[in-house]
Amino acid sequence: MLLYQPDGGYCYNSDSILLYGFISRFAPRGKMLDVGAGCGIVGLLVGRDFPAVNLEAVEKQPLYAEFARRNAQINGIGYTLYEGDFLELGGHGSYDWIVSNPPFYHEGSARSENPILHQARYNVHLPIEAFVTKISKLLKSSGEAAICYDARQFAELCSAFESRGLRVVEVQFVHSKVDRPSILVLIHVKKNSKSALTVLPPLITEEEGAYTPAVAAIYDKAKAHSIKCPIT
Repeated sequence: MLLYQPDGGYCYNSDSILLYGFISRFAPRGKMLDVGAGCGIVGLLVGRDFPAVNLEAVEKQPLYAEFARRNAQINGIGYTLYEGDFLELGGHGSYDWIVSNPPFYHEGSARSENPILHQARYNVHLPIEAFVTKISKLLKSSGEAAICYDARQFAELCSAFESRGLRVVEVQFVHSKVDRPSILVLIHVKKNSKSALTVLPPLITEEEGAYTPAVAAIYDKAKAHSIKCPIT
């Protein structure tokens, strides 16, 4: 898959690729919304691999919305994109799936002064409580969601999900190396579920200076090739 991205702006990273791999485990189908689509990578990869998905997306920044539209067209993937704020999106109770690699750094992190990068990275632009509340409203009664987030905010996320009728049913913590703390978590939630939580084996991304076999397999499945273009 060819993915055009803005040169000098926010570009997708391993978080999006790993989220795509995580979502692929569930063989999703039905109406899916990709929140904060960026250049479209997560939703477009899922839409390519799972034809039973009816793909929609929402992106707040016009620059990225344009890249997402072009990437969908170039790769021949059916795509409905809403340009605007996720928190203002209509269609409550209409989605089978919501997927998202949202801005999740908190304001205490080293911050970028570039406004485009800041909106793409920091959760001040999409706070946890508002983010989770909107997911709950948009999902059907038995809908599901898969997101990646800062592992250090996992407890806050679980509390927000549970209070809004969303049960965290599977999690996988991602570690850069086997002896490093996790800074990323992959989360699968279901609406109105009573399932017990399954904690999957940790996903280690690197060993001996290369991707681990598990991560290399995800990249190989994705086959995503990035082309950076000047921002005009």
